[in-house]
Amino acid sequence: MHNTILYEANDRVAWITLNRPNKRNALSIKLCNEFLDAIAIAERDPDVRVIVIKGAGDRSFSSGFDMAEDKSEFGPSERAEWTFDHLEKLLDHACEFLHSVFHCSKPVIAMINGHCLAGALDLALWCDLRYCSDDSRFGAIEVRFAAGDTELPIMSHVIGQRCRELVYTGDVIDAQEAHRLGLVNRVFPKASLEEEVTRIAKRISRVALPTLVWSKRSLNNTLHAAGLDSALRYSYASDLIINKSDSEYRRFRELLRTEGAKAASRWIESIFAPFEPEMSGVASHMASKQPTKAGD
Repeated sequence: MHNTILYEANDRVAWITLNRPNKRNALSIKLCNEFLDAIAIAERDPDVRVIVIKGAGDRSFSSGFDMAEDKSEFGPSERAEWTFDHLEKLLDHACEFLHSVFHCSKPVIAMINGHCLAGALDLALWCDLRYCSDDSRFGAIEVRFAAGDTELPIMSHVIGQRCRELVYTGDVIDAQEAHRLGLVNRVFPKASLEEEVTRIAKRISRVALPTLVWSKRSLNNTLHAAGLDSALRYSYASDLIINKSDSEYRRFRELLRTEGAKAASRWIESIFAPFEPEMSGVASHMASKQPTKAGD
């Protein structure tokens, strides 16, 4: 029985819904585990040919990894006490979750309605296709909290050198800019997003399953041959180093631990606010909590 995701399969398409709407579908440890189980179910089902991932509600695909969650099963609850071993366990779990859609043999579509930030953006980037509503917002906002991004190699693959501005600024961009950069395949009006994505998924599902599976394997192998695995190992090591660094943003981590995510987000916002473009403030895009990479 799943609680934090919903799973439904019909007419060759499996739908996986991130189901924490009151938390902007933040990626908790439980949600990640249930998601892995759902992907495995879709993988084993011979009647499923394509998978669509969406977020519950109409505000967020997902706000990213749940920073406010107790992660004591991976190590001490006090963030400052974490060792490399504890960080590795947490990052291993996050990577297993993120990479599951890439390793799945069947095409996976991210249907993005609303915010798609931090770890949720990483998840979307590993999907085969990305379609979004015209009010969607995207951002690698974790970089503003002195966090690393293990998934930079896939972002670089999807949008090339244009990813540098996103990961150096942590800016939040709108749907049209995401389309211009090549981050999403198409932008649809919010009211017709699910209808349009369903139509695309049904077209894909009419292709013979061996054709879909071996086409995906061939495309994925191109990335492996280009050095994806080596790039991911380097990015993973970099993330560990960044997470243990003693930067000027230690104050953010202290506020997160003592006063909560809202207070920590307000502090970060005050640093960037004087230099923001009109639409890019991070805290203004978050209602109750500010997620980032797992472990931060």
